[in-house]
Amino acid sequence: QNYPLYIRSVPTENELKFHYTVHTSLDVVDEKISAMGKALVDQRELYLGLLYPTEDYKVYGYVTNSKVKFVMVVDSSNTALRDNEIRSMFRKLHNSYTDIMCNPFYNPGDRIQSRAFDNMVNSMMMQVC
Repeated sequence: QNYPLYIRSVPTENELKFHYTVHTSLDVVDEKISAMGKALVDQRELYLGLLYPTEDYKVYGYVTNSKVKFVMVVDSSNTALRDNEIRSMFRKLHNSYTDIMCNPFYNPGDRIQSRAFDNMVNSMMMQVC
């Protein structure tokens, strides 16, 4: 339904700008999904790649089999991140999200409030920064 379950940004002073970037990128994700549906692409490929670059940031996308969308915004000046590293970060996010969904006390569709998920996201962000 395209509402965020979890948003995390560092630094926090431009958080509204990141919210806008994430929400606008959802349209690009939908376009890529529909384009992949027309072409006979392997359905196991969940990584959408670079959605669009901006002057300051690069926006990457990932979609699960159940149509949950992950969006990652990375600083354009960070040239150390390669495509395969972004792909592995999305796999880690997907695995952590799966762990949350397996929790019997989590209601699907609620905001994610998990210490384990927070710690995993923080460790990924520290690795990138």
